[in-house]
Amino acid sequence: NVIAAQSRRYKMTPMIGRSHGVHAEPITFGLKLALMFDEFGRAEERLAQTLERIRVGKISGAVGTHAHVDPRVERAVCQKLGLKPANLSTQIVQRDRHAEFMTTLAVIASSIDRWATEFRHLQRTEVLEVEEYFGEGQKGSSAMPHKRNPITSERLSGLARVIRGNSVVALENVALWHERDISHSSAERIILPDSCILLDFMLFELRNLVERLQVYPERMQQNLDVTKGLYNSQSILLALTRAGVERKIAYEAVQRAAMKTWKGEGTFAKNVKAEPEITTKLSADEIDRLCSLDIHFKHVDETFKALGLE
Repeated sequence: NVIAAQSRRYKMTPMIGRSHGVHAEPITFGLKLALMFDEFGRAEERLAQTLERIRVGKISGAVGTHAHVDPRVERAVCQKLGLKPANLSTQIVQRDRHAEFMTTLAVIASSIDRWATEFRHLQRTEVLEVEEYFGEGQKGSSAMPHKRNPITSERLSGLARVIRGNSVVALENVALWHERDISHSSAERIILPDSCILLDFMLFELRNLVERLQVYPERMQQNLDVTKGLYNSQSILLALTRAGVERKIAYEAVQRAAMKTWKGEGTFAKNVKAEPEITTKLSADEIDRLCSLDIHFKHVDETFKALGLE
């Protein structure tokens, strides 16, 4: 599995985690990819469950009563085709089954979109922690020769919209008149084969993207260093509350140190050590320990083991 291999490779490669697009706390690039591995594991499970529910056939007549075909015929034919006979049907197998299948494809496409969007952001010039493979002689822009655009990720995000749109059509096909009409039929001839073929292509493209992804650990470290240790603010805050400091007072003391750091007045650890309300409870050595990456990565091995990635 390509995602598993890459997550193991970068298991302890530190980078900044972001919430709302803003630096939050450190993670590892391996953990980010492990999250992707876990997400596509769920996608595989959903697809297997959905395929089992859509593996249904019927030969029950014009309105589903078996008036002219014995149910034994239906059972025998379905068994030969590897299908289960529907417990009850009308002239057709009910389209909630097909809608579930299509929405499952749409969820998988959205997961592809989610990670394509992630890699697109990480390739932005001001971030540049990863980059899509750029081959010899490849062109990024017809007008600007310097460009190296994330075209594969952009393509995947665009195609995900097509499959999500097709899933809406499948949902519209659920509501048919009485024992059937054929308003669903023409649409299904497009959305079912097109979506299956398209998702297969998207998964192939994503696999190649991840396998050939250019990863820049040095740039990840540079971005970590930009905020001079501000990402350790929660560690200090929690240590103060555990030491008996009222949370409001602890928050204000840590925030004062953080605001000095934001203004360029030294590192966060240095400013923390200059706050009397903090140093009366935490020693310099304790502050240094709390401001290390070890605090953030102490459960990485455990997480990888839980995911079967050890």
